[in-house]
Amino acid sequence: MFAPSNLRSPLGRARGLGAAKEGLHHWWLQRLTSLALIPLTVWFAATIVGLAGSGYEAFVAWLSDPCTTAVMVGFLAVTFHHAQSGMQVVIEDYVSSHSWRLASIILVKFVCYGLAILGIVSTLIVSFGA
Repeated sequence: MFAPSNLRSPLGRARGLGAAKEGLHHWWLQRLTSLALIPLTVWFAATIVGLAGSGYEAFVAWLSDPCTTAVMVGFLAVTFHHAQSGMQVVIEDYVSSHSWRLASIILVKFVCYGLAILGIVSTLIVSFGA
């Protein structure tokens, strides 16, 4: 049965007019990456403090351990993915021009993923001694 729009409840009028259902994915992704970054950041900070004053050889020996290399790669990947996702949300919220918004999001993605690749490749080069 079809009800005239002026007799429908506010919820009935608003139904189907909501978000494109992509916001929940972004929200969960931000929460999961931030939870993953808590132990990874503590590990990274504690390790860097522990390596303070050591030479390059000690750093290379530390990074050459396969477990350390794997955790460092994970830390870099999660960090830059979290940064990119957070910056995208900020840009979507505060940049009103569609073309500037799209260009900014693309630039942020390229920069964050480029830095992640650079960090991961550098980690692997130091780790494997190439």
